[in-house]
Amino acid sequence: MMSGESIPILDLRPQIAALRPDFEAAFARVLDSGQFILGPEEQAFEREAAAYLGVEHAVGLNSGTDALVIALRALGIGAGDEVITTPFTFFATAEATTLLGGTPVFVDVEPGSFNLDPARLEAAVTPRTRAILPVHLFGRPCHMDAIMAIAGRHGVKVVEDCAQSFGADWGGRRTGAIGHMGAFSFFPTKNLNAFGDGGMIATDDDELAALARMLRAHGARKKYYNEQAGYNSRLDELHAAMLRVKLPHLDAWNEGRRRAAACYNEALAGLDGLLLPDPVPGHVFHQYTVRILGGRRDAVQKALAGAGIGTMIYYPVPVHRLKLYQESHAAISCPVAESLGAEVLSLPIWPELAGTATQEQVIAALREALG
Repeated sequence: MMSGESIPILDLRPQIAALRPDFEAAFARVLDSGQFILGPEEQAFEREAAAYLGVEHAVGLNSGTDALVIALRALGIGAGDEVITTPFTFFATAEATTLLGGTPVFVDVEPGSFNLDPARLEAAVTPRTRAILPVHLFGRPCHMDAIMAIAGRHGVKVVEDCAQSFGADWGGRRTGAIGHMGAFSFFPTKNLNAFGDGGMIATDDDELAALARMLRAHGARKKYYNEQAGYNSRLDELHAAMLRVKLPHLDAWNEGRRRAAACYNEALAGLDGLLLPDPVPGHVFHQYTVRILGGRRDAVQKALAGAGIGTMIYYPVPVHRLKLYQESHAAISCPVAESLGAEVLSLPIWPELAGTATQEQVIAALREALG
């Protein structure tokens, strides 16, 4: 980072500079092929992504939101069905259920992991529950053993929201390969990112994969022979080609994020009013998110902005408190999620940040802001 330049929350320039010749070669390959949708690059990326995750099928889609919608639709989620999920996540997680006519049921999160609390999960299961939708928030895996056990006892499906966790693992298995389906996003800020929107479903289930492929192509297994109303949701060839360049580097990038998180944790340990994320095994630190106690979060963020440090608040309003759900979910209480909304702050993180003068600048600015 050049002296005097503001520090963004994410800097993709080192990644782009290092791989620019490979990106240009991939772009030329697609350009020369004349195939731009569901061609050889997309098919190859599906095979490579499935092998990386350890699943039978990967289905490339237009976005992470489409991945959630199509995964739930493939499971038959519709009007009157309940899907249990977390209120502390991006809106798309709950939106997918709502778009299908179902009802999201919000269960509070753990204060340390920010993820769905398994201890509260089973009490939320009803005869109308069809699926559980945990989110591996900020790249930290959920307690999948407990979640899968509860789902098994009640005969419901599990769709993992892996928008922020590509490459994370729980007990030696990649997130997205543990539940019945995994939904991924390749939005440009993700750990594995495209040069625009993109998404993917992962599954071991042949029938669910076939349904997802049908739904992404207007509900047709064979072109012009549509079986039901579906979606126009394909991962473009250019995005697939770029993702193929990046995938072999993902583990190294995720390790770089872990090193950056470790540097933060070491330098910021013991500061009053600051709670740091726990570097548990398998965490890929899509975000490095701290909690600032005592009602000081907004003031600290303002001070960091004044020092040229970019930060983000993920997420200021729990989903169950959004206007869309306020009336229907008025009786829902998720005190942990509500407190997190007033305390969390995400600091700059990217794979090449660890131990640099740029990270030291962020640390110094946060120390000063905290007084």
